[in-house]
Amino acid sequence: MKISVLAKNIGIDIEANELEITSFATLDKADKNQIAYIDDIKFINLLKETKAGAVLLKEEFLYALPQSSIALVSKNPHLSMAYASKYFAKEPFVDTNTNKQIASSAKISQKSVICDNVIIEDNVRVMAGAVIGANVKIGKDSIIYPNVTVYDDTIIGERCILHAGSCIGCDGYGYVPTAQGEHIKIYHFGNVVIEDDVEIGANTTIDRAVFASTIVGAGTKIDNLVQIAHNCELGSRCIIVSQTGISGSTKLGRNVIMGGQSATAGHLSIGDFATVAARGGVTKSIEGGKTYAGFPLVLHKEWLKAQVKMAKFFKAYK
Repeated sequence: MKISVLAKNIGIDIEANELEITSFATLDKADKNQIAYIDDIKFINLLKETKAGAVLLKEEFLYALPQSSIALVSKNPHLSMAYASKYFAKEPFVDTNTNKQIASSAKISQKSVICDNVIIEDNVRVMAGAVIGANVKIGKDSIIYPNVTVYDDTIIGERCILHAGSCIGCDGYGYVPTAQGEHIKIYHFGNVVIEDDVEIGANTTIDRAVFASTIVGAGTKIDNLVQIAHNCELGSRCIIVSQTGISGSTKLGRNVIMGGQSATAGHLSIGDFATVAARGGVTKSIEGGKTYAGFPLVLHKEWLKAQVKMAKFFKAYK
């Protein structure tokens, strides 16, 4: 829609402008027909270089806005972005029987749903009750078990296995509170990319990115009942054990092991070959090549020492 119309719809005053905005994007990826936002000074250098047609921002950031971008000044750009996001949310799971490219060797259950513009390559099997959204690609020799839901725009590599009930590409848990305590939904425009040789357990959920992609690296194995949030990036050959929760924008290096019921806070990184023991809670970025345990997280050997001391204390207390 025209930027002046969008601004009016979200309660921002600008002069009449005929620029057509097609979608949201990040500051570094946006083009002249997209809108971006900034609400944190740590992204100021990205603002200075952005090619976005318009930017939602605080007044104090105006000095860094390129002349080619239109300013949409807001006291709370994050909230304004949430309000604006609904205007760019497309209709999901469109099935008008259009442009479906399904290999002759693929085995597709009559009781599955395949939406528009889907590409299904050689020897893929899609079982009963599975729903494959629009613009999805599934690589050769992959198996989609019963009642799997693959949302629009997901890319699945070759030789992947998605077990029953898993859900790939739903919106992340993104809301912005108002001053009155309402929770305004952020519509997500990214997707999920699952690389080759990934196995995803039953009833596991992987959220699409707000922008860009949530990525699961090649050879990664994910157990049942795992939650991977929006914009996470998992490196190759990770092991993610049952009931693990990985918060938004977390980055795992290669061969990371997350033990059962372990979890991370968001916006942190875990180095290559790190291991987080069962029920470990990662609250800050950690180095690779080490084993960690407990909450707050410490090196596993230190956690074991603490458990011995606690056992001795309770024994003496009795």
